[in-house]
Amino acid sequence: MRKKIVAGNWKMNKTLQEGIELAKGVNEIVKKNGANCTVVLGTPFIHLTEVVKTVDANLIKVSAENCADKASGAYTGEVSAAMVKSTGAEYVILGHSERRQYYGETDSILKEKVDLALANGLQVIFCIGEVLAEREAGKQNEVVTSQVKNALFHLSAEQFANIVLAYEPVWAIGTGKTATSEQAQDVHAVIRACVAEKYGNEVAENTTILYGGSCKASNAKELFAQKDIDGGLIGGASLKPEDFYGIIEAYN
Repeated sequence: MRKKIVAGNWKMNKTLQEGIELAKGVNEIVKKNGANCTVVLGTPFIHLTEVVKTVDANLIKVSAENCADKASGAYTGEVSAAMVKSTGAEYVILGHSERRQYYGETDSILKEKVDLALANGLQVIFCIGEVLAEREAGKQNEVVTSQVKNALFHLSAEQFANIVLAYEPVWAIGTGKTATSEQAQDVHAVIRACVAEKYGNEVAENTTILYGGSCKASNAKELFAQKDIDGGLIGGASLKPEDFYGIIEAYN
């Protein structure tokens, strides 16, 4: 049975103090009401150590939103995978469309980041997805499979077991637009088939594939009911405990 995950991605939001309060709020509501999935909080680097201390590790896992493509050295302002691991975080989000779009992250850069994250014992939430022009041209399947192949298919099956995939149609992030559950399921099925072609059916069936792209409490249940959708990578709706729990609750 593959792991169901609801992961928050705070992006560049919340001061340290506000982040601690948000983490406390999520921890309290999960402790009180339970969760039938793995809950992950993806926070800015400066929050990691304090959020790890704040949450109950049995209830909530903590993730960084990025890491460097270098192990260490004279890279001012960068944060290495080893540094992320040293905070107690267990996950790192890599390949988010905002990193690709605003910071020029390519498949080859992401390949380096993935290798360093795995070498340091982190689990990777790896984001893939098409922009609106690619969707309108019917190229979404081609785009997502090439992103998976170019950045991940050098990994062994054992390494790949530490990858969580997150399909995020870029045109649906922060726009209020959401892929229909059928559109999302179609792409998730293509991604799983691509993994099966490389690693075999057993690995593919055990691979968690999340949906990201304006997922909220009102549509989470319908999305998560799809055969190949195993949870969500949540942006704006993860910034309030009640909103975030409304999505977690889709599994209750």
